[in-house]
Parts: sequence; structure tokens; C-alpha cells
Amino acid sequence: MMGQLIAGNWKMNGTLAGLDAFAAALRAGMDGVELLVCPPAPLVGPLRTALGDAPVAVGGQDCAAQRSGAHTGDISADLLAELGANHVILGHSERRADHQESSSLVREKARTAIAAGLIPIICVGETEAQRDAGEAETVVRAQLAGSLPDEFAGLTVPGLTATGVIAYEPVWAIGTGKTPTEEDVADMHASIRAALRRQLGAAGETMRILYGGSVKPSNAASLLALPEVGGALVGGASLKANDFLAIASAAVRD
Repeated sequence: MMGQLIAGNWKMNGTLAGLDAFAAALRAGMDGVELLVCPPAPLVGPLRTALGDAPVAVGGQDCAAQRSGAHTGDISADLLAELGANHVILGHSERRADHQESSSLVREKARTAIAAGLIPIICVGETEAQRDAGEAETVVRAQLAGSLPDEFAGLTVPGLTATGVIAYEPVWAIGTGKTPTEEDVADMHASIRAALRRQLGAAGETMRILYGGSVKPSNAASLLALPEVGGALVGGASLKANDFLAIASAAVRD
């Protein structure tokens, strides 16, 4: 069993001024746990530089579906890789809602990311209305079916133990302080695992499924101990190195 992946999504937060102190706190890494920080795109290169040879990965929060071209405001997967990223978050609910990103677009972005040598972290999750209507698993399975390219199954990146990663984030729990019950999280992760097996075969058996949605030091241990939870995608708590490391300390090791 590989150690869990603790990934931080800074969203549209963070400044150059705070990078050195943050990097210093993380520089030692954490035995048996993979750490990943995904800052805003302009901070990817500076954070990688600040971390030096620390055993901490850096990732982007999105990339374009195209490798290059006339796409004002977008960032290419190749440039993220050149800046030192080796992961990229794709299909986050905030992208799906705020930018009307479809699962088919997420799939194309994932293909482009893989071609550039990045590991995609593909996000899925239901709204509160969908859960209340009893549609949560149906919604998530449809997102998986539409978002994962065939290349996801055979993805390997030299020097990294992770292959493609799924992040389950109930939309209604992101940044709200609400969390599903442990039973709800375990049930959804089991459903995702079953869907990955059907969709990807053997590759879907071991692919990590992260949990995201108001993960914090106070609930990390119980969430990370649940079956089929392969780590966490952490939002606000990842902005403070001490909180991020406290969550990582609760992770299941190799």
C-alpha cells in the first residue's frame, strides 16, 4: 500500500512574500506521506524554487485543453511542467460552476496534461440539492464516465509513485465547514472505487481517491482512516503550514 497523498489547493490565495516561510516549514517533508501544494499559477515556479530539493511536489490548479496557441488568459500544461509542476487539479467544482466546464472539457484537459507529463487530479462531487434528491452517486458516476480519458488507466510519471488521482469533493462541503458523515464518505468512496474498476480495469483497483471538503486538523484523522480514502485535497487549511502539516501527520503511511 502506498502512503496517502495530502494535496493543498490554495485557490486564488497566496503571495510571493509568504513563500519562503511556508517552504521552510515544509522542507523536511513527512516520511511515508506524499505532500503536494497547488498554488496559483504565477506562484508555481517560485514555490518550486523555494522548496529546493524538499520531498514536496508542486502542482497547478488548472490547465488549458490545448498545448499552445491563441488562448488569452489560459495556462498550458507544458508551461506548468516547465515551471516545476508535476500535478494539476482538473474539473474542480468551482471550475465546473464558475466557468461552466463540462466533463468532456475536463477529459480533454486531462489528455493534454498527461501528454505534458503531469498527473491529473480529477475532481468529482455533487451539490447539496443533488444529494438531497438521492442523486449523489449517479452524478458522481456520470462525472467519472465523462471526465476520465482512456490514457488515465496507463498513466505513469518517472520518479513519482502516483498515477492518475481522483478527488471526491461534495460541493456543499467546500469551504462551508460542513462535512458529510463518515458513513457517507465511505459509501461514496466505495462507489467511486467500483466505478473505477468498471471503467479502467486493473488500474482502477489501486488509484488513489482523495477526500476534499472542509478537511482540517480536527477531522483529518477520522476521515483519512476511512476505507478507500487515499488522502485529502485540502483547501483553506493548506494555506497555513502548521495546519497543513497537522493534517499530513494524521495520514496513513506506507
